[in-house]
Amino acid sequence: MFLSQLQLTNFRSYNSLNLSLNKGVTTFVGENGEGKTNIIESIIYLSILSSHRVSTDQPLVQLGSEQAIIRARINNGDREALLELEINSHRANRAKVNNQPTRSQRGILGFLHTTFFSPEDLDLVRGDPGGRRAFIDQTLVQQTPRMSAVISDYERALKQRNSLLKTRAPQSSLEPWDEHLIEFGSEIVAERIKLLSKLEEFFSEAHENISKKKVFAVDYRSHIEGLSSDKDSNKGIFKEKLTEVRAQERDRGITLLGPHRDDLTLLLDNQPVKGYASQGESWSVALTLKLATYLLLRSEDKNPILILDDVFAELDEKRRSTLVDLALTAEQTLITVAVESDLPTQLSQNLRYIKEGSVK
Repeated sequence: MFLSQLQLTNFRSYNSLNLSLNKGVTTFVGENGEGKTNIIESIIYLSILSSHRVSTDQPLVQLGSEQAIIRARINNGDREALLELEINSHRANRAKVNNQPTRSQRGILGFLHTTFFSPEDLDLVRGDPGGRRAFIDQTLVQQTPRMSAVISDYERALKQRNSLLKTRAPQSSLEPWDEHLIEFGSEIVAERIKLLSKLEEFFSEAHENISKKKVFAVDYRSHIEGLSSDKDSNKGIFKEKLTEVRAQERDRGITLLGPHRDDLTLLLDNQPVKGYASQGESWSVALTLKLATYLLLRSEDKNPILILDDVFAELDEKRRSTLVDLALTAEQTLITVAVESDLPTQLSQNLRYIKEGSVK
C-alpha cells in the first residue's frame, strides 16, 4: 500500500498543498513550526479519523475557515481509491470514496492503513491510561473498521448516562442507557482482548529486535473481574457489576465501570514498566507496541504505510537501527526531521524541504 497523491485545503498551516509521492522512503525536512508534521497528521487522520497530536478537530481547520479538506489517492496492489474527507467546524464531517459520498466519515476507514511513531509514543508508557486505551482502540479500528461505530455508540451512551446520573434522574430513565452501555462495552472489551491475544506473538518478535535483555508482556486490566473475549459472557458479568455499584454511581454522578476505565499493564520481566523503567527501557516498550501493530497489520495483508514523525533525534543507535531496517522494508515510509543530520544516511535518498508553507 502506498499514497501517491495528497491534497490539503485549509488544513492547519496549508491553504493549498498538492503533493505527489512515490513508493519507498520520503523524508520531509523542516524546522519546527514550518508544517512538516501537519502533512503527516493529515495522513494519520485519514487513516484512523483522529489526530495523534490533539483530541478535537477544531485545531485542524485553518483559522478563519469553516472547513478543511484532505484528499488522497491510495494504491493497494492493482486497486486504487480516491479518498476525500471534509472536516467541518460546526457540523458533522463528510467523506467521499471515489467521488461517491459515504453515509458518514467512517465510510473511508479500511482504505488507508498506517503505523506511526512519534515522540508522543513515550506517553504510552509513562502517561495516563487514556493514551493506552486510544492505542488499542486505534489499532482495533484499523484491523476491524466496524469497531469505530461500536466505540462511538459506547461513548454516546456513556455521555448520556453520565448526564442522567449527575441530574439524579430516576432509574427508569437510566435503564435504556444501561443496556446500551452493556451491549457496546461488552463487545469493546471482548475485541480488545482478542486483539491483544493476536498481538502477543508480535510483541515478542518486536521486542527481540529492540532489546533482548528483558521479557515484555501486556495484561488487560479491567475494574470488572472475569471479562473475556466472549461478548455474550461479558454482558452478564457487566450487568451484574453495574447493579452492584448503582448506589456509588448515584452518589458520585458518574459511570464507574466500563472500557472507558480500563488500562493496559505493560510489563518487563513481570514488573510494571510505569514508574520503574529507565528512559531507554520506556522507549523500547513504546517502540515495541507500535512495531507489533505494524507486524500484525502486515501479516493480515494490510501493508500499512510507515510514518516516522521526528523520532530519530530521540533514540539511541540501537533503536534508530531498528527503525531504519523497518523503513527499508515497508512499501512506503514517510519521515519528518527538523535537522537533516538527524536522518540516518540510509534514508536520505528522497528529501522534501519545507519552508514557509511550501514543499520543495
